[in-house]
Amino acid sequence: MDFIMSCVGFAVGLGNVWRFPYLCYKNGGGVFLIPYLLIVFVGGIPVFFLEVALGQFMKQGGIAAWNIAPLFKGLGLASMVIVFFCNSYYIMILVWGLFYLVHSLTDTLPWATCGHAWNTEQCAELFHLELCRNGSANASAGPFNLSCADLASKRSPVIEFWENKVLRLSGDLSEPGEMNWQMILCLVTTWVVVYFCIWKGVKSTGKIVYFTALFPYVVLILLLVHGVTLPGALGGIVYYLKPDWSKLAEAQVWIDAGTQIFFSYAIGLGALTALGSYNRFHNNLLGGGPGLAFIAYPKAVTLMPLSPLWATLFFFMLLVLGLDSQFVGVEGFITGILDLFPQPGAGSLRRELTAALCCIVCCLIDLSMVTQGGMYVFQLFDNYSASGITLLWQAFWECVVIAWVYGADRFMDDVARMIGYRPLPFMKWCWAVVTPLVCVGIFVFHVVNYKPLTYNKTYVYPWWGDAIGWVLALSSMLCIPCTVLYKLLRCKGSLRERWQLLTTPIWGHHHLEYLTPEAEAKLLAPEPPKEKATLFETVI
Repeated sequence: MDFIMSCVGFAVGLGNVWRFPYLCYKNGGGVFLIPYLLIVFVGGIPVFFLEVALGQFMKQGGIAAWNIAPLFKGLGLASMVIVFFCNSYYIMILVWGLFYLVHSLTDTLPWATCGHAWNTEQCAELFHLELCRNGSANASAGPFNLSCADLASKRSPVIEFWENKVLRLSGDLSEPGEMNWQMILCLVTTWVVVYFCIWKGVKSTGKIVYFTALFPYVVLILLLVHGVTLPGALGGIVYYLKPDWSKLAEAQVWIDAGTQIFFSYAIGLGALTALGSYNRFHNNLLGGGPGLAFIAYPKAVTLMPLSPLWATLFFFMLLVLGLDSQFVGVEGFITGILDLFPQPGAGSLRRELTAALCCIVCCLIDLSMVTQGGMYVFQLFDNYSASGITLLWQAFWECVVIAWVYGADRFMDDVARMIGYRPLPFMKWCWAVVTPLVCVGIFVFHVVNYKPLTYNKTYVYPWWGDAIGWVLALSSMLCIPCTVLYKLLRCKGSLRERWQLLTTPIWGHHHLEYLTPEAEAKLLAPEPPKEKATLFETVI
């Protein structure tokens, strides 16, 4: 049950709250569910199951689990790089959520009105732009005889609170500006909470997610019940979900569906493998855009009765929703690192120090995101380091290695040994053919439709900003080919002999009960120059 709750808490995160509704609206409403559900069944579920099954079978974290095919251990290293970047920038959403939560504990929400120190002369609480729809640009509207052109240039207090108070946004990536001490306080507080949630290991994490995984559903149901009882709710739902069938012909719709699924399911991060590794060997695992969150939702709660109460509930939910994803991600990273440098009998102190070091390093990286140019840095990480391209690349190679190097039928037999029966052949065909093709298709669409990164549709990143982004992306993607090349070059013998040696699994003691005598002789066979391999993996 701890495992199921952890998977739910990790997979159902902030991306479901802010990204999915936006993508659904942007990509044709209800029609977006067609590519979304299609890719869920041929991409999301098969790879999700593969990663959890691999962790449970090998009883290792994201790196050591790939001893199933040692030549491709770079897959584990790549997942650790991705999850490290993800842990570093994802927590900023929790930091902003905590900032809003603290500011919700007032009689009047500070983003509901103008007149604060951060507001400009263009701030306006009421717009009444509907009066301008049939008039000219110079027509007057509202009680103050403002022209429609003047009204169009006005800014909502919600946007001004977000940009001027929270972000204190500078004009360019090259202008980091000053650090926000309030945000630094929220950042340190959030990392301290994460640390004490995961410092004792999976036993404490597993219990915490019972609350963090379930509480958001209570708040979301309350918001849904309140929303559907409001006047015009049906019209809004129809407007939001009405299918626009022409969108199915656009490549971007399929790209958005695929990348959302891989990100939402937390595929390619190694954390699912880490969670699976803590299961009993015979556990039946088969039965088992920030703007929206910080502009649209705050605006919505200002229109509700007892708005400070709803705002407090919402941002507490946002914090809880992201916390379980965050500490499961950190847990996955720590598990991978500890498995890379095993020290039997080292005790819990080693783990606690590793967790502390990980949190401190990530926190130091996050200081670049609490400056006035921090949002530009955050978006670089969000779009490149753990983006659709890196996750698709990772998922493609995971399927290819398990299906074609290790053997899809062989892995199905291994799963049967764990759960007592073979999964449906559908899984095998997805790993072998369907999912890799889906990943390649979306990956190619992504590359062909690539455009320079922009913020808020107005600011275009400089070339060196995009270059930094590609360095972040390639730092994980190149782990796989570099490791393959390194291992092949340092191994002796013909190419065929090297391939055979490097694709022979390194078994664990728990595999002993069903291994053949020949395989038992290779039990835990070490790779010849262990020190050099470890040094290389450390550098990666």
